[in-house]
Amino acid sequence: MAVSSAILSRRVAGSSCCRLWCGVPRPLIHIRSASAAESGARKSDEDHQWEAAGSMPFSRARVGSFFQDQPVLKNPFLEDALLRGYLKRHLPQESSSQAILSDLNAFGERVAKEIDILGRECELNPPRLVHFDPWGRRVDHIVTSAAWKRLKDLSAQEGLVAIGYDKSFREWSRVYQMSKLYIFSPSSGLYTCPLAMTDGAAKVIQSVGVSPPVEEAFSRLTSRQPERFWTSGQWMTERQGGSDVGTGTETVAVPQTDGSYRLHGFKWFTSATDADMTLTLARVQDRSGATTMGSRGLSLFYAEVSRGEDGRLRGIEVQRLKDKLGTRQMPTAELLLDGLPAYRLSEEGRGVASIANMLTITRIHNSVSAAAAMRRVLQLARDYATRRTAFGKLLKDHPLHMQTLARMEVETRAAFLLVMEVCRLLGREESGLATQLDVHLLRLLTPVVKLYTGKQAVTVVSEGLESFGGQGYIEDTGLPGILRDAQVLSIWEGTTNVLSLDVLRCAARSSGMVLHAYFEHVKSLLTGASGVSSLAPAVKAVAGALSELEQFVQLAASRSPSYLELAARDLAYSLARIYAGALLIDHASWKEATPQDTYAALRWCEQDLCLVASKQKRGCYDSSTSSQDASLVYI
Repeated sequence: MAVSSAILSRRVAGSSCCRLWCGVPRPLIHIRSASAAESGARKSDEDHQWEAAGSMPFSRARVGSFFQDQPVLKNPFLEDALLRGYLKRHLPQESSSQAILSDLNAFGERVAKEIDILGRECELNPPRLVHFDPWGRRVDHIVTSAAWKRLKDLSAQEGLVAIGYDKSFREWSRVYQMSKLYIFSPSSGLYTCPLAMTDGAAKVIQSVGVSPPVEEAFSRLTSRQPERFWTSGQWMTERQGGSDVGTGTETVAVPQTDGSYRLHGFKWFTSATDADMTLTLARVQDRSGATTMGSRGLSLFYAEVSRGEDGRLRGIEVQRLKDKLGTRQMPTAELLLDGLPAYRLSEEGRGVASIANMLTITRIHNSVSAAAAMRRVLQLARDYATRRTAFGKLLKDHPLHMQTLARMEVETRAAFLLVMEVCRLLGREESGLATQLDVHLLRLLTPVVKLYTGKQAVTVVSEGLESFGGQGYIEDTGLPGILRDAQVLSIWEGTTNVLSLDVLRCAARSSGMVLHAYFEHVKSLLTGASGVSSLAPAVKAVAGALSELEQFVQLAASRSPSYLELAARDLAYSLARIYAGALLIDHASWKEATPQDTYAALRWCEQDLCLVASKQKRGCYDSSTSSQDASLVYI
């Protein structure tokens, strides 16, 4: 207290005010005075005295001469050593792989120099809804920025959906496509969301058969020609439902004499509402007007978004745009379907099963966006650390700051490898090369990777904003938008708890075969690295965690369903952490791996990899837990 008082009582010579310098010699700061530059402005004798001394006080309109350099976005492909290393390792050594690398490099330049500006413009000019024209007619126009429209054209030109369907690169087409989206996503102004739903719609149409009336739609969804390219919406969510579409869908489909349907209902949350078409769920009415409740009553429908000669939307009224925490660039609306013309795609009552392929695609897109957000904030923080000086040295020269960024890097690497693994498996399945093990792994890992990377993204991006200090909290830097947009990743396409339960259903429906495939593959990855001595601690850690997980699964099999339900979230986290550890080890055992690859694997494996086993030992899933949790929450 005495020391503090002594510091506070110090007076700086030549000044009547008390200043805190904390024992550091006061630097001579040249201050740029705005008022001095004004015509006719006169400097006081005090001003001249301060200028002669090499500094001036802050007063009135004067500002300091120091301005912090902002972080610079460089080519995100060239800045990402892990992305380039992964592709170099896995792509076949032929001319096609060089074409992929060349395209990604060129696209990275375009992202840094052109696309990032467009994405920022979408943030600054969000969509707005015009209900009526000047003469009072209902038009429901969703007005989007020129940049949003430009991103649609650019997406077609760059083949951001088409790459996944033209199969020019066979089983690696999906890895190529998702690598490009990974580079694009943080600068895309959220245009990756309509692209995800467009990709998902194309996948569904392909799975049910590309035939009239959706043949033209499929051609447009996968087109590289901007004038032909369509995007698709995904209108599933209703007021009652959320993820529970089986019991929460009220929309009805009224059969027409020509075999088509008219849809009537209220869609509470429709993303990318400016799309050209949509897929949606509804219940078919029979001749008496009755419908079948539950999932068995849902069918999948295709509808185009069009306007009549009077300029009004056909069978749609836009009630309002959603005011969201983030993703403000993209129009999300509440829609009243009032006789929307539609065609049934699925067998009657098979709607939920028919959208399974769509969910796989959109969840993978979500995971790509999560890993991309982490990588982007880290790239900017890394650059900023070479520009920002604090306490006498650059941030990059502060060991604690570097430790923090290194922890973010390890999380980002794990997320990237998890995402690329599901992309690789998807590519193998679509090319007819998948083994049964591959199929089981894809089914299990898709929800696991989506739920885990969604939570990782929020944590890493939040930490990233903190690395910029106060500027990370200032809207016009563009940095807070990264965090706001990241928050949706753990919510869209299934929340963490919903997806954790999906993991349990996946295991049950396959009679445990997905978990068997998981254990076998992780063991094979560890075997491949067993001869690398530098990775021995990491291999031991993952092998031990895998053994604990096997023991937990065997124990849980003898318990009641409620036991596993309580453990579901921790089980999913354990599956993700162990698998990520195995992938990091596998990448570090590659002959061209760097010391940084090894270090990342070792650091990842220092944490608790099998969370579910640790908590099981502490009795976290015992029968009394649920009632105790409820009493704690509602005390």
